Amino acid sequence: MNVKKILAITGARSEYGLMSPLFELLRTDPEMELRLLVTGAHLSPLYGHSARQIEQDGFDILLRIESLLDADSRASRIKTASIFLQGAIDTVANYNPDLIIYAGDREEVIMGALIGGYLGVPTLHFYGGDHVQDSHIDNPIRHATSKLSTGHMVTLDQHRQRLIRMGEPAERIHVVGNIALDRFVQHQPDSPEKVCEDMGVGRDFAPFAMMIFHPVGEEEAVADVYFECILNTLQTRGIKTFVGYPNSDPGNRRIISMIDKYRNDINFHFYRNLDAHTFLSIYKNARFIIGNSSSGVIESASVPIPAINVGLRQTSRVAGENVIFCKPEARAISDAIDLATSDAFRARISGIRNPYGDGDSARKALNIIKRTDWRSMLAKNEDAIIAGAIE
Repeated sequence: MNVKKILAITGARSEYGLMSPLFELLRTDPEMELRLLVTGAHLSPLYGHSARQIEQDGFDILLRIESLLDADSRASRIKTASIFLQGAIDTVANYNPDLIIYAGDREEVIMGALIGGYLGVPTLHFYGGDHVQDSHIDNPIRHATSKLSTGHMVTLDQHRQRLIRMGEPAERIHVVGNIALDRFVQHQPDSPEKVCEDMGVGRDFAPFAMMIFHPVGEEEAVADVYFECILNTLQTRGIKTFVGYPNSDPGNRRIISMIDKYRNDINFHFYRNLDAHTFLSIYKNARFIIGNSSSGVIESASVPIPAINVGLRQTSRVAGENVIFCKPEARAISDAIDLATSDAFRARISGIRNPYGDGDSARKALNIIKRTDWRSMLAKNEDAIIAGAIE
C-alpha cells in the first residue's frame, strides 16, 4: 500500500481547532501518515502552551520550532515568521512529504507555501478566498498564500469565485465547508453546572456568556479600551462571563493588561487555553458569545447562539442571522446584549442553517486529498487573464 505523507503546519490554538477534525481522520486512515510541524503560540506559556493539548490528542509532532518573540510590536510578527522559516526548511526537505497542508491567514501559512514552492512539494491551503474589510495584514497574507499554493479547500462558493477572480483555475479549488463545524455539530456538551464546577468557579456562575476578543489593524492602539468597554458593560449588567486570552497579534499586551486589572472580579473567569470538550461545553451553554472572534461569525450558528461582534474585525464576512454587529461603545454593546438575550431574537434564530457548512467537511476534504494527484498540479503556469474568468 502506497502511504501518503502529510505534513500539517499549525501555529495557534484557533487554527488548530479549525483543522483538528481533519487531522483526526488523517491520523486514523491507513493510507495516510500525518505529522505536525508545531510552532508559534502553541509553544508559549503566555498563550497556554497548547502544544501539550496536541500531544494529548494523540498527534505525532515531527518538529517544534520556538519562533514566537516575546514582544508586542509589528516587527515581531515578521521576525517570528523568519525564525520559523529558517527552522523548518531542512526538516521539511528531509521528511519530503507528499503534501503540506495549512489553514488560514497567519504568518506560518505563507511561510509554509514558500517552503513547499521552493522545495517542489505540493501544498494545500484551507480557508482561502475569504475577505474581511478590516485593514488587517492577515487579509492580504491569506490571498498571497492562495496564489502560492497548489490547491485550495474553501468554505463557500463565494470564496471559490474570489480565487477564480484572482487567477486560480477552478480545478484547483474545492468547496468543502468549514471543518471546525464538524465538532460543533457532533459534540455533546456537559451541563452548565458541570462546566462551572470543572472550571473551578462554582455552580452559581451559571448562566454565563463567553467572550473572545483579539486586537486588529487600525483598532490595535485602542484594543484595551474596547476590551474594557465590553467588560464594563457585562459587569454593570451582572453577566458572568468566561473570557479567553487574545491571540499573539500586536496589541495583545494591552488586552492582557486589562485581564490583569479585572482578574479578581467575580463576574469573570479568564482562561488561556482549553481542551476541545471544555471549550465546546462552555460555548454551547453560553447565553451568547461576544467579542470579535471569527468563531462568532462562522461557528456560532451551528449551536445556534447569539453572537455579538464588536468593532471592525469580521466586517463584510458572510454571517448568519444570529450575528449582531455593533460599534465598540457602551450603549451599542448594551443594546446588542438586550437584543441577543430577548426571547424574540432567540426564537427567530432557533432553526437557522449555518451558511458555512453541515458538519461533514472533514470527510469531504479527506476524500479529495486521497483521490487527487497533487504532484501533477505542482506547476502553476496558468495565465491569470484566462484562468480568472468567472464560470
